[in-house]
Amino acid sequence: MTITIRPATETDLPALLALYGELNPDDVPLPAESARSIWTAVRHQQGRTVLVAALDGTPAGTADCVVLPNLTRGGRSILVVENVVVANAHRRRGVGRQLMDAAARLAESTGCYKIQLLAADGHEAHTFYQACGYQPLAQ
Repeated sequence: MTITIRPATETDLPALLALYGELNPDDVPLPAESARSIWTAVRHQQGRTVLVAALDGTPAGTADCVVLPNLTRGGRSILVVENVVVANAHRRRGVGRQLMDAAARLAESTGCYKIQLLAADGHEAHTFYQACGYQPLAQ
């Protein structure tokens, strides 16, 4: 089993939509044209990287990362991480942890002084983030 983390490409859009469907199963699926239009805007947004974790070549997880410029902390940016999801069929294989490690490397490489994680109220996400070494506190 090989896990590869890389920036998402346009060909990943169907897999991303499937993963987001697992994250928010009550959401009505986006029409294809809307999804493509939104994806185009996401791809071109400066400082934004949607990471894909591919398990033996198949997208198994994702994390949406945005570097936010900041006027405090000596001008060092903040990395916001949102929409972290690993497909149910691929959980407990290290996919999520590798996504979070890749997000941390992205934060370091772009000079961010902190990573801000966004999660629903669900206990599972908070437990996962803590298992990855993150603490529920603000700096």
